[in-house]
Amino acid sequence: MARAKIVFFCSECGNETPRWAGQCPACKAWNTLVESKAVTGGAGKARSRQSWTGSQSEVQNVADITLQRVQRLSSGSSEFDRVLGGGLVKGSVVLIGGDPGIGKSTLLTQSLATLSEREAVLYVTGEESPQQVAMHVQRLGAPAGALRVLAETSMQSIVRAVQQEKPSVVVVDSIQTVFSSDLPSAPGSVSQVRECAAMLVRLAKESGVTVLVVGHVTREGSIAGPRVLEHMVDTVLYFEGDSASRYRLLRAMKNRFGAVNEIGVFAMTDRGLRDVPNPSAMFTAREGDLTSGSVIMATQEGTRPLLVEIQALVDSSSLANPRRLSVGLDQNRLAMLLAVLHRHADLFLQDQDIFVNVAGGVRISETASDLAVVAALISSFRDRPLAKDLVVFGEIGLGGEIRPVQRGEERILEAAKLGFSKIIVPAANRPKKNSAAIEVIAVSHIHDFFDSLQSCMQS
Repeated sequence: MARAKIVFFCSECGNETPRWAGQCPACKAWNTLVESKAVTGGAGKARSRQSWTGSQSEVQNVADITLQRVQRLSSGSSEFDRVLGGGLVKGSVVLIGGDPGIGKSTLLTQSLATLSEREAVLYVTGEESPQQVAMHVQRLGAPAGALRVLAETSMQSIVRAVQQEKPSVVVVDSIQTVFSSDLPSAPGSVSQVRECAAMLVRLAKESGVTVLVVGHVTREGSIAGPRVLEHMVDTVLYFEGDSASRYRLLRAMKNRFGAVNEIGVFAMTDRGLRDVPNPSAMFTAREGDLTSGSVIMATQEGTRPLLVEIQALVDSSSLANPRRLSVGLDQNRLAMLLAVLHRHADLFLQDQDIFVNVAGGVRISETASDLAVVAALISSFRDRPLAKDLVVFGEIGLGGEIRPVQRGEERILEAAKLGFSKIIVPAANRPKKNSAAIEVIAVSHIHDFFDSLQSCMQS
C-alpha cells in the first residue's frame, strides 16, 4: 500500500519542501508554499512516468540529426494562426489562459469544429457535459459533423482515449479539472496540475498529437498552478481585454515556434469570435469633434505594427497626494515621465490629478509610448486638441533625450497606410528616403518635441 504524506509545493517554481515556510527556499518568493499530498513507496507512480511507446531515447550528435520542416495545421482563424506563428505545430503543447467568460472555450470550439472537416480531433471537457458542448457548437453555427467529444477528468482515461482515437489535435478544458489517480491530492492542486501537464507533454511528444490546454487564472491574472506549468509547454497564450467590451486580444507570452508578444484581435459576436484583419483602423476610430488629451501612437506587437489611441486627463487636485492612474501602461513609467517633464521642460504637474488610458483595452509594455503619453498630457493640460492626422512614437531618456525604438520604419509605413499625414519620431528613426505620403518630423530632445508639438496643436 502506498502511504500519503504532507508536503508543500511552491506555486511559483514548483519546488517541494517537507514543511511550510514563509519564503520558498528555491526561488525566494514569499507566501507561495501550498499544502499537498505526495505518494511514496508505491509503484504506480513510477509506472505512469514510463514512456507509453516502450522505446528509449538515444544520445545523438547534433550534426547527425535530420532536420524536418515544421508541419502546421491551420486553425481556420487567421488571427489565431498569426499568434501561433503560422498555425498549430504537430506534437506541440499550447496553454491558453484568460479571465472567465473572455472566450477561451469559444475560440477552441470554433477552431476544432473547423479542423474536424479535414482532421481527426478530440475535445476533452472536464467542466461541461457533451450536451452542453453540442449546444455551444450549435449556437456558434460551427461545422461539427466530425467533432469528437469526451467528458472525462481522469488523466489515465484521457490518455487511453487519445491512443484509441488517434486524433491530430486534442483540447483539454481545463487542466485544473483533470487528475491523475497516482496522486491522492484533489484536482487543481499544485501536484496534480504539474503531474497532469507532464503527462500531456509526454503524450504530445511521443505520439505527435497537438495538445491545446485551457488554464484558469488567479485573481492577479496569472495561470493557476505552479509556475513550472508555463515552462513545460511550448506556447503560452493569454486572452486580454475587458469581458464587457466587444473586442478580445490574444497575446503570445511564450512561443517556441513563433514570435513572442504577437497579438491576434477578435470581435465577440452572437456567432462567436470573428477575426479583425485591420485592428489599427479599429483602435484609431475617433468620431465627432477632437478633444484635448488624445493622440495616436504607433506601437509594435510582435511582428505587427499597430496604431492605438492614448488618452490623458490632467485636472487640478484637491488632495494632498494627487492621484496617478494608468490603464494599459506602466504606472511607474508615468511617474518617471512626470519627473522628466518637471526637470527638463519646466512643466510642473505635481499638484494635478493625472489619468492615462489606452483606448480599446490594449496593454502597452514598450517604452515607445513615452512621447505619446507626454503629448497627451500636454494637450490635456493646455486644453488644446492635437491635429487629427498626427501620429507619435519614441522613448524619452532621463536626461530629456529622445531615444530610437526598434522597427521605426514599419511604424511609419503603417501610419501612412492608414492615411495619417504627420508623424513625430526620434531622430535616429528618421527614414533614409523622404516619403510623399507622410511628413516625418524628427526630434532629438524633449525641447525639440515641444516645439514640433506646438505647431500640431489646434487653437
